[in-house]
Amino acid sequence: MKQQTKWITGALAVTLGFVSGVTQAEEDSFLTLGVGYEFSTGKYGTTSSTDIVTIPAIALYESGPWSLKLTVPYLRITGEGDVIVTSRSGGMRGKYSTTTTTTTVSTTSTTRSGLGDVATMLTYKLYTGEDGESGLDLSGRIKFGTASTDLGTGKNDYAVQMLFYHDVGNFTPGIMFGYEMLGSTAQLPLNNVYYGSVGSSYSFSEQTSVGAEYKYAQKASAFVAEQRELTLYANFQIVTDVYLRGYLMKGYSTGSPDSGYGVSIASVF
Repeated sequence: MKQQTKWITGALAVTLGFVSGVTQAEEDSFLTLGVGYEFSTGKYGTTSSTDIVTIPAIALYESGPWSLKLTVPYLRITGEGDVIVTSRSGGMRGKYSTTTTTTTVSTTSTTRSGLGDVATMLTYKLYTGEDGESGLDLSGRIKFGTASTDLGTGKNDYAVQMLFYHDVGNFTPGIMFGYEMLGSTAQLPLNNVYYGSVGSSYSFSEQTSVGAEYKYAQKASAFVAEQRELTLYANFQIVTDVYLRGYLMKGYSTGSPDSGYGVSIASVF
């Protein structure tokens, strides 16, 4: 618990320090606060399903070309005990090594819950086209190992990624490419991986849009399969500065959930 508190305090200090420094330099800034509910289920190469509930609290601060995002999730995992949440927004799940003798894995269904891995992402807009119709974003991400080893690896992960998008009428196609250094343990040895996504959104109006995104990530080890997922989502502006987002997800590999869904609400200040 002390270790978890230290990581949370550190992440909040970094966020508040960034916000304080940028606020002095930029008057045109925005703070978005949100909360969500996400559910996924999958077998991940086992004989039974594991259900994962994630309730993330999110803070996003934007000022000029910079933005900083902080995500603090609560996790609830119900399954045999050999599946954990290990990394990346949207999640990567992996089994403990069946060859290790240092960790005993339960073969009966159990429920584990608690604080997940706190994550921060700092993004800089390298390029923004005229009227914002295109852009190139560079992001760095740290996932702190705040979750217990019943829920995560207990190690930090570090990632860097680039996103390019361009408006074509009401469509906004985009492509993202990244590289992640995964924290490795004796129970779950992990390699660094490349990952990416392609997708597009369609705007019906300034208040409503829908989209689709296909994600892929390399196989992280002999015990963690590659990830392949398709997500369909919709965004709605409920009232001024209040936004609702919902999504449905389908997995196409043993490293991804079989299916999932989520909803979130956020307000801009």
